[in-house]
Amino acid sequence: MKSFLCLLLYRLIIFLLLPVVLLLLIVRSKNNPLYRQRLAERLGFLPKHFQKGGIVVHAASVGEVLALKPFVEKLLVAIPELPVTFTTFTPTGSAQVEKLFGQRVQHCYFPLDIYFCSKWFLKALAPKAMVFMETELWPNTIALAKQQQCRLLLVNGRLSAHSIKSYQKLAWLITPAVQSFDYIYTQSQENLDNYLALGAKPLASSVSGNLKYDLSVNDEVLNKQMELSQFLPFDRKLWMIASTHSGDEKIALAAHQQLLKQYPDLLLVIVPRHPERFEQVVKLAKNQHFSVGQRSLKQSVTSDDQVWVLDSLGELMAMFSLASIVVMGGSFSTIGGHNPLEPALFKKPIIVGSDMSNFNEIMQQLTQVDGIIALNNEQSAIEQLVSHVSALIENEHRGVTLGQNAYQVITANQGASDKSVEKLQHLVNSAVI
Repeated sequence: MKSFLCLLLYRLIIFLLLPVVLLLLIVRSKNNPLYRQRLAERLGFLPKHFQKGGIVVHAASVGEVLALKPFVEKLLVAIPELPVTFTTFTPTGSAQVEKLFGQRVQHCYFPLDIYFCSKWFLKALAPKAMVFMETELWPNTIALAKQQQCRLLLVNGRLSAHSIKSYQKLAWLITPAVQSFDYIYTQSQENLDNYLALGAKPLASSVSGNLKYDLSVNDEVLNKQMELSQFLPFDRKLWMIASTHSGDEKIALAAHQQLLKQYPDLLLVIVPRHPERFEQVVKLAKNQHFSVGQRSLKQSVTSDDQVWVLDSLGELMAMFSLASIVVMGGSFSTIGGHNPLEPALFKKPIIVGSDMSNFNEIMQQLTQVDGIIALNNEQSAIEQLVSHVSALIENEHRGVTLGQNAYQVITANQGASDKSVEKLQHLVNSAVI
């Protein structure tokens, strides 16, 4: 009774916040007009041609979509008779789903976690199973799906020590959601312990490993690699900073300014995380008196260009393959970093900032085998970047060793996708008819 009353309270609060949520979407659409499109989907109204009785797989944005790609590919083969609906929250995630899977999956936005939005969404799809990822815990949708006897699977569960403190304050709401899952797979024992502390069922929870290790290079990446290589100089060293957030570019540009004194032909490639920041990053580099090229202009890098902004979508993986040195953005403030395994797939030397809290286990494994360089927060990030990039330029063998060590971590930890698909098959086959 208590959990039911708590859920009712949550539903009331979220319903009252609906105008605020819609306003925030409209405000965000000023920088990215795609946020004001397909609002009906966010309210739970889906295209009428969508098939019912299938499997819903949810990923928040681009990084999660890419991590789930091997899982969904295997799912389409393992259970071909059921339609798969792949949902996201962000327009960039949406574009990534459409690009990777086209018509092989149904795609729409995940509804706002408001009672009637979730109800309409579930009524439209009547799914046999729903798959959530990492920390995607949506009380309304999960509770309603459970009532409809929909199987619930959490894959790649991630719950840091920092996050669990926040979640435990909302245990009255989050614990029932966690206990609604038919099975929970986590990335590591630490994450499993945190989910158990939050109330997960011990007999329905275990470690599967991290889906993000199940990476591979496909034909699309290879084709993009060839396309990008036509714009880049083959006779210049190239270092890149990937998936940047506000503040990351200033650090990289300041480091690049110093590196150019020693290596005047060095090229810096910047890949902003969010497309609405593309122009802002270009202006930032130009204002600091760099000669700047842009991917969107479809022009080759000239001998005068010092910075190249990859202002495009879906080309990050291909860019990793062409860089000499990779720095991961989002790791210089409080973002928690981005996936270092993607450049590791191409055996690249990787540098990260001092905050990689979203990837603690991966960082531990990479560090143990000398497969990554992590900056500390006791010295200037700019000076450390200059020092490490310069050292890797001078000692190519060191870079090769780092890259090979990182790649071995990937190959030694693959298999989470297979486990997750097998578990989903079991849940679907044992579903109440």
